[in-house]
Amino acid sequence: MAGVSTPAMAAAASNAGALGSMGVGATNAAGAGKMIRAAREITTRALNINVFCHRPAVANSAVEAAWIERLRTHFERVGAAPPARLQEIYRSFVHDDEMLERLLEFRPEVVSFHFGVPSAERMQALRTAGCVLVASATSLAEAKVLAAAGVDAVIAQGYEAGGHRGVFDSTARDDCLGTVALTRVLVRELDVPVIAAGGIMDGAGIAAVLKLGAVAALLGTAFVGCPESSADEGYRALLQSEAAFHTVMTAAISGRPARCLPNRFTQLGDSVHPGDIPAYPIAYDAGKALHAAAKAKSEFGYGAQWAGQGAPLARTLPTAELVRALAAELETALA
Repeated sequence: MAGVSTPAMAAAASNAGALGSMGVGATNAAGAGKMIRAAREITTRALNINVFCHRPAVANSAVEAAWIERLRTHFERVGAAPPARLQEIYRSFVHDDEMLERLLEFRPEVVSFHFGVPSAERMQALRTAGCVLVASATSLAEAKVLAAAGVDAVIAQGYEAGGHRGVFDSTARDDCLGTVALTRVLVRELDVPVIAAGGIMDGAGIAAVLKLGAVAALLGTAFVGCPESSADEGYRALLQSEAAFHTVMTAAISGRPARCLPNRFTQLGDSVHPGDIPAYPIAYDAGKALHAAAKAKSEFGYGAQWAGQGAPLARTLPTAELVRALAAELETALA
């Protein structure tokens, strides 16, 4: 939910009885501190702060230059010029000392990791600060790495999930396990609790994964349409359209596979060889620039409009109302 989650949404979810979360992978330490401080002003309940632990990008000037040229016609279409060069716009938490300092300062009750885990030293520092540590896995092999690293729980991210696929190595083969299969495998094979994620949109879905052995469910797409999210009008409109039935996995926007509502950028990705896309998050530098230029012309077709396969079930309720609805639906499903 990096880029969509807000302090208001996280606080509202926590105040309503869920564990509100904020993704800070798309900001720096100062931005993360500002978000956490804002959330703390409106809730005293637990918060989860999610950070990205991707491998730092390996630049390739030839690939990046070719990518800029590939996107040039799209920039020109919205009356803009592409950037002259691309940069690594996000720092991975594995090397971000300032982000670690902010987390140790604010001591969120939960810290979650995506794309892997940081060093044992960083994890111990967070644990000493009182943080519960959880991390995403898309396979049993990844989950075993997380368990060995000492996480308190593993998030089973099914292939249905919206946003970035949490694979540790985006160039390796992905078995594309769905939420049901992955949850059951991890519940059987691990000695740590499993949290299910991917395609879960209502109380019936939460009940289903609890019956599979998960201790909790993680919902993201379900909250994109809430008024407290930072999704723009184009994103919200697309989520409520026929496009919600046709989400696609693409690396073209950011450089890493991510499930998105179909738009102009995903169509571009359909015809691109994976090796032609710059590394994450270098490719995202171009993607964000193109989206900003297009949005200035009221064209929303180049946005990172992440959504899972449960997108057709999305609702536009305020966050607190949605949490209460989920709780009521869960109670009914488990009765």
